[in-house]
Amino acid sequence: MLYSRSGDDISTAFPDVVDSALFEGVIDGELLVGGTSRSGEPTRTFSDLQQRLNCKSVSSRMMQDYPAFLRAYDVLFEGKEDARGEVFLARRERLTRLIDQAPEERFDLSPIVPFSSWEELERHRRNPPDPVIEGVMIKRLDSTYKAGRVKGPWFKWKREPLNVDAVLMYAQRGHGKRSSYYSDFTFGVWTAGEDGDTLVPVGKAYFGFTDTELDVLDRYVRHNTVDRFGPVRALRAEPDHGFVVEVAFEGINRSTRHKSGVAMRFPRIARLRTDKLPRDADRLETLVRLIG
Repeated sequence: MLYSRSGDDISTAFPDVVDSALFEGVIDGELLVGGTSRSGEPTRTFSDLQQRLNCKSVSSRMMQDYPAFLRAYDVLFEGKEDARGEVFLARRERLTRLIDQAPEERFDLSPIVPFSSWEELERHRRNPPDPVIEGVMIKRLDSTYKAGRVKGPWFKWKREPLNVDAVLMYAQRGHGKRSSYYSDFTFGVWTAGEDGDTLVPVGKAYFGFTDTELDVLDRYVRHNTVDRFGPVRALRAEPDHGFVVEVAFEGINRSTRHKSGVAMRFPRIARLRTDKLPRDADRLETLVRLIG
């Protein structure tokens, strides 16, 4: 069985991975698309993984075009033996045994990165061997396995995010305690059109801002709606009138699924740029240059 971080059973979307799990155990890892470090083939981008996510079933062609694998980080059980109370180095030995039993094109092992100083680790963090790597996970060698967002013995040190200034184009009400606010936003950047510069959507974000900033955003939506499409409001977004936000994101890739031709990874609103006019926002060419 294969479960997402939120506990959803996603086995039917990744039968190639599930059927290749020849070991008995429970491991903690990340789904990726492309080649594993063991196979020597390049790992592909997050936008390629998106082709497989949220699929109730996948065709043989889909699995051939977007082969999935799991990169193992830790182990909870080896067989029926509970390893969660063991120290990291002991769990690592167990994990290595399990992955060695699995097909190399479907499972690989996240490498241990040795370092002698924080400066050396910083260089590893900034210059990973593969662009899909977002940073380093630091674990105490004597740490046990704890579920959830562990603080103290584990620390995820990610690369610094990328940033662009974008213009809000569409808004939708949020969920839960934010259901009465417009808190889900589609944003865009400028690109050349047939009749001059035009905004093209490049992403969506629904977090990153404070409750006070949400009040500002919600008020702008309510006072600057120019059209409605069901629950979605189209916002006034002109060179001299609109709302600019600074968007932080972890990476960017080419995408055939989006009109802009790019897809951001984990975008969020980092800052409200009330000091800028929409005409000062970034251009699509800027984002394309960030694709590494």
